[in-house]
Amino acid sequence: MWRELLPLGRHPVSGGYRRFAWSGVDGDCRAWFEAQATARGLRYEADRNGNQWAWLGDPAEGNAVVTGSHLDSVPDGGAFDGPLGVVSAFAALDELRGRDARFIRPLGIVNFGDEEGARFGLACVGSRLTAGQLTREQAHRLTDGDGVTLPRAMEAAGYDPDTIGADPERLARIGAFVELHVEQGRALDLSGDRVGIASAIWPHGRWRFDFRGEANHAGTTRLADRHDPMLSYAETVLAARREAELAGAVATFGKIAVEPNGVNAIPSLVRGWLDSRAEDQMSLDTVVGGIEKAARQYADAHGIDLDIVRESFTPVVEFDHALRDELARILGTDTDLTVPVLGTGAGHDAGILSGSIPTAMLFVRNPTGVSHSPAESASEDDCVAGVLALADVLEGLACR
Repeated sequence: MWRELLPLGRHPVSGGYRRFAWSGVDGDCRAWFEAQATARGLRYEADRNGNQWAWLGDPAEGNAVVTGSHLDSVPDGGAFDGPLGVVSAFAALDELRGRDARFIRPLGIVNFGDEEGARFGLACVGSRLTAGQLTREQAHRLTDGDGVTLPRAMEAAGYDPDTIGADPERLARIGAFVELHVEQGRALDLSGDRVGIASAIWPHGRWRFDFRGEANHAGTTRLADRHDPMLSYAETVLAARREAELAGAVATFGKIAVEPNGVNAIPSLVRGWLDSRAEDQMSLDTVVGGIEKAARQYADAHGIDLDIVRESFTPVVEFDHALRDELARILGTDTDLTVPVLGTGAGHDAGILSGSIPTAMLFVRNPTGVSHSPAESASEDDCVAGVLALADVLEGLACR
């Protein structure tokens, strides 16, 4: 399975993946998912929001156990973020069939669409729509960098954008969702453990900073006469690092757009996107508030207009304690693994769904701690350990 999926969307120069929502490559990934479902005799369906499902048993019976993740990527992302959870889900089912496990609850495998938000700027679109955290009207206003709207992109891929929206009936059929994911950090590597259980997802959000100045000639305009928004932006980037260090949090300006974007022109607009995350809400508010205060001071000093817009926000997500404890019990008593419980600063579909259904997460060790990069990795032995842990969990939840 891994060999089949590995080439899809891989850039020949960077070695990273460009699997963007509703693109041709995304269609190839979706075809791969459907083929895996069909090969196992599972009932395949794509829901109103473009999420893909493969079912063993009838989900209409309710109380189903679901596992899976996503197949899309960030620009030049790694091979493991998302796909490891989907591949492991199919592999865990194969393992359970090899054990002659008897299922007493329906089992579902899912590929949630547009989890990374790389194309339309909003993460977890598929699961947000399903959970009713994103309305049809809001989704229809999403536009990519080329001006293509989400409805137009979905339609081009063969899906009906007019049907998207909350799906409470589907969620009501799910009793538990367990997402396996490569760890996006080094906690497991430092502890020497192959697999971990998630405790919570840090609160996090995205903010857009628009610094508006005055375009002018780079060679003839005196420094004293300039209203250069790049200076205010650069100072704000440094302020973000300082504020994050003080609060024990993280803050990143990872995307920028400049107008007119000429080498010999002073910019008229610098637009930067801030991603910030912290262990608790108070710390996050402190970091973002400090960055905003500094940005306004720098803008005033350079005669720059500044607009700040919060584009998305997810509060702290505590995974279902009973389900989390059940995973720990299963893995602690039925295996020889030591399974630490750890928090994460990365968002996931499991976090979005946690407000609607019981959810939990398993992490697989990432020796470099690098993610959202071609350097993202996990050893084959650790991936197998993750599959076996997931199989044990699914057996404990869905089988006699």
